[in-house]
Amino acid sequence: MSHSPTSDGERVLHGFLAEVHATAPTDLPTLVNRYAGLLGLRRVEIYIVDLQQQRLTPLSGEAQLHVDRSPAGSAFRSLALRIEATDTETLIAWLPLVDGVERLGVIGVQVDALDKTLLERSASLASVLAMAITSKRAFSDRFVQRTRTETMALPAELVRTLLPPRSIGEDRALSTAVLEPAYELGGDAFDHALTESTLHAVILDAMGHNLASGLTSAIAMAGCRSARRKGSGLRELVKTVDHVLAEWLPDQFCTGIALQLDMSSGILSWINCGHPPPLLIRDHRVLDNALDRPAEPPMGTPGTICAAERVRHEVPLQPGDRVVLFTDGVTETRMADGTQFGLDRFTASIIRSTAAGEPASEALRHLMHSIREYQHDRLNDDATIMIVEWRPLVPAV
Repeated sequence: MSHSPTSDGERVLHGFLAEVHATAPTDLPTLVNRYAGLLGLRRVEIYIVDLQQQRLTPLSGEAQLHVDRSPAGSAFRSLALRIEATDTETLIAWLPLVDGVERLGVIGVQVDALDKTLLERSASLASVLAMAITSKRAFSDRFVQRTRTETMALPAELVRTLLPPRSIGEDRALSTAVLEPAYELGGDAFDHALTESTLHAVILDAMGHNLASGLTSAIAMAGCRSARRKGSGLRELVKTVDHVLAEWLPDQFCTGIALQLDMSSGILSWINCGHPPPLLIRDHRVLDNALDRPAEPPMGTPGTICAAERVRHEVPLQPGDRVVLFTDGVTETRMADGTQFGLDRFTASIIRSTAAGEPASEALRHLMHSIREYQHDRLNDDATIMIVEWRPLVPAV
């Protein structure tokens, strides 16, 4: 199949950009393939990753691909191009769909032959589609349905609705998180956001494992966001959560850690409210007790409302440091023989992934799958893990 000169391809892409924002989510595959033919591409399939990041599901079709056992999954895991030969003597170029640092899925571009021009057009198509999917999934149940393999319990539906993207970041820092059980969440939650100079993050573990627990996490997240968006510091943020929980759910509380990372200086600040202490991974090893400080009472406990100010801790990070936050459901997971998964297995998995050069999001995906395997895919408690990484720009020599 012949294709148009690059200038014609650019005009086609401009036309696609003009239409895609107004296209209904259900019509997106049809629109993409109408323009794919004009760009010299045989066909384009859009695949969305499921909540547990195990399978890739097409927007138009049912044939799922396994993330760990397919060329498409390899492109998703590595965030790199993968080429697959087909039985019909055509090629499929698999490209990751990434919005910022958030992995959404992949596209499979079928071509007779692949040259630089077609590859550039495919990459441009993937970039536009990632933005389109991110904007449309907020109001499209179709996208949500394609990411699910089970029916979601009501507490999980409540918490999932409020969660931010799994991964956020920019050149200097990133934050990524996973939580399980994906469809039966109780009280775990996380939040993260970026301002011009600061990465903000919080991990929460509400008391219990029911709808009240989900409501507790939801109110705590709303309190964090309200305080953060007013420009409050960590002490004021935690104080806000204390007060909103005391007012609206006086019998509930949650443990948690709220932190801020100055992305220019690498100064990490945090307040620990009755939560397992964060871990610091540097040069492929865990620094013993590097971030272990006396914990404050949980958020929302009556004794904190009129008590002294929360204690804010601060340490300087080094380039490449990873700070790991987790809930107790991670380390207290029990294997078939009754022994706990434990902190050593937990940290060893992250260190192996770090040493292998895997992105933080892929390290967490592997780790959470290992935890689920130990429990035969059924966790007894919520398990949430978050990694915050500082990677400042290195000045040019």
